[in-house]
Amino acid sequence: MQLLLQGSAGGLLNGVLGLVLLMGIAVLGVFSFYFNLWIRAALAGANIKIKDLIQMTLRKVSAKTIVSAKITAGQAGLGEDAGVTSQNLQAHYLAGGNVPLVVHAMVAARKAQTISLDWQLATAIDLAGRNILEAVQTSVYPKVIDCPARDSGKKALDAVAKNGIQLKVRTRVTVRANLDQLIGGATEETIIARVGEGIVSAIGSAESHAEVLENPDVISKTVLSRRLDSQTAFEIVSIDIADIDVGQNIGARLRADQAEADTRVARAQAEGKRANAVAIEQEKMASIEESRAKVAEAQAEVPKAMADAFRNGRMGVMEYYRLQNIQADTAMREAISIPPESPAESSA
Repeated sequence: MQLLLQGSAGGLLNGVLGLVLLMGIAVLGVFSFYFNLWIRAALAGANIKIKDLIQMTLRKVSAKTIVSAKITAGQAGLGEDAGVTSQNLQAHYLAGGNVPLVVHAMVAARKAQTISLDWQLATAIDLAGRNILEAVQTSVYPKVIDCPARDSGKKALDAVAKNGIQLKVRTRVTVRANLDQLIGGATEETIIARVGEGIVSAIGSAESHAEVLENPDVISKTVLSRRLDSQTAFEIVSIDIADIDVGQNIGARLRADQAEADTRVARAQAEGKRANAVAIEQEKMASIEESRAKVAEAQAEVPKAMADAFRNGRMGVMEYYRLQNIQADTAMREAISIPPESPAESSA
């Protein structure tokens, strides 16, 4: 019995020692992890305590990400006066932001020495879904945008001068990011559309295509003077004419089409007048035939009237002969009054 008790006590002691050993190993591992981060932060002057690292883990914040970002900012000269504090880094991480990207963007802006970018603006741009580092790089090194865009399927912008000659223009727009308007500002598509509209308007206001070919920079100056980059995420640096070609004579073609249309209208009007004249002629001919019918009907009544006059004694035989003589004399006079035909008319 005593041996049994001694065996059970030894097993329990071994279990306790094993559990303590495991706990010690776990504590040592956790301590080494946080101690490693703390040493890195301390050597870099990041000023992050071990308890802060533990609190980050409890808040489900990546302590390694925060420490690396704080060290990067510190090495670049971005201290807490620039807004890069441990609390701000943790808050941006919890808000779903990309902490390393924001820190790298602020470092790039500081190295450029020409871009003013504070923590509030950088985090706001990042949370808005814009690539803040790419925006800073575009501010330092402007990018070139083709107008029309290469993926639009169009090789050039078509515009027509006042003399009707078509010009085909390809331009390259150099822009830099405008960080102050990056949130809510229009994108590259708006820049391309506005520049294209400005070029078409500038060429359309030219008196002739020769003026544009002689001074292509007039287009650039006219378009730049309109401030096409307002309310956009970019600032237009320059607009360069890459290529300009002469197209078709649109004015002549339009005038030809208008003349053809006018001819068709005139033909339709003439056809209408002709049809109206034919209808009137047919009406006149019908009226003449009607008059002839009435004359024939009246002439048919003459013999009846004469017979009735003979029957009633109102006309004698001598009077009838005198009437016949008068009619014969009138017919003879009418025949004499008609001029003879000339040889040319008879041959025709």
